[in-house]
Amino acid sequence: MDARFLKATILALSLSSVAASYRTNNFIVSAPTPQLAKKIGDAAETYRRDLAQLWLGQALPPWSSPCPITAQVGPHLGAGGATSFVFQDNQVGGWRMNIQGSEVRILDSVLPHEVTHTIFATHFRQPLPRWADEGACTTVEHTSEKKRHETMLISFLQTQRGIAFSQMLAMKEYPADVLPLYAEGYSLARYLIEERGHRQFVEFVGDGLRDDNWMRALKASYGVTDLGRLQNEWLAWVKQGSPPREPLALAQSEPRADALMLLASNDPRRTRPKPNLIHRPQNAGPLPGVRPPATGIIRPAATTGTKNQGDGWVAAGTRSRGGFAFAQGSIASAQQQPHQATRQQPVQPPRQTILR
Repeated sequence: MDARFLKATILALSLSSVAASYRTNNFIVSAPTPQLAKKIGDAAETYRRDLAQLWLGQALPPWSSPCPITAQVGPHLGAGGATSFVFQDNQVGGWRMNIQGSEVRILDSVLPHEVTHTIFATHFRQPLPRWADEGACTTVEHTSEKKRHETMLISFLQTQRGIAFSQMLAMKEYPADVLPLYAEGYSLARYLIEERGHRQFVEFVGDGLRDDNWMRALKASYGVTDLGRLQNEWLAWVKQGSPPREPLALAQSEPRADALMLLASNDPRRTRPKPNLIHRPQNAGPLPGVRPPATGIIRPAATTGTKNQGDGWVAAGTRSRGGFAFAQGSIASAQQQPHQATRQQPVQPPRQTILR
């Protein structure tokens, strides 16, 4: 009797966490209260309209079936989300979105990130390289979240967890060490977007998806003819603290004499790849039923009193020959940004199924 009562109590509590529903043209929201359900649903429609205009220059047509959103809202919940959809016969559908976190973080970071996934799925009708998908979606999050990724990126690159561009550009599956992909993908996406805009970035991704020739697509959209030069210029920008960029042509800039070529593998014994060789690893990503690592706060490497001081960038088994440090205050300023500890729950990447 007691066991049945306990089960009934647990069931009632779980149902009460998503007790209200709200329908819009393209979303059906389940949330703890009617007020929250309406706020999330209206925000989702606004993001769908405004972000489609930002990325595509036009609104999306209504979906044939609405996307269900299940929201778990609480001040102590780590912010995160997961969106699933199915590609079939050049169409996309079967939407399902789960989001959680504080009300503030859901509305200013999680929801725009997940809605951007649906916009890209609707536009491209096929999976994107992981860095481009997650990186671009992160650019629409709140400033505090983006600063957190920049801080983590510095830590990853100083602890040999960076990913060489020759490997990252073609990744269609999530690597086992997924957090560096999010941080580095966001940084590269921002780097390219700030140079020639959101729509050019979308055109670049679509161009690369046609034949998986990312060097050709980089040249067509950004004038990049040397992948090593692009990587080195991005590296120098990150070391400066990732300041806002001027819209300059990458191909016109002079290469650095002490520029670093990252290896395509974290194994330091590997030989360096040719500058423009894009590696397409057969990375299987997380095993079915196994979630990737949690995405809680990751402390950057200390900047004083440690062996890393002055070493500069350490990534993919290679140490910077330049020996110059990051811009003064670049880590400290990011840590001082007002934000709560977000994404403490495991990363739940979008589940994209292709039916032939």
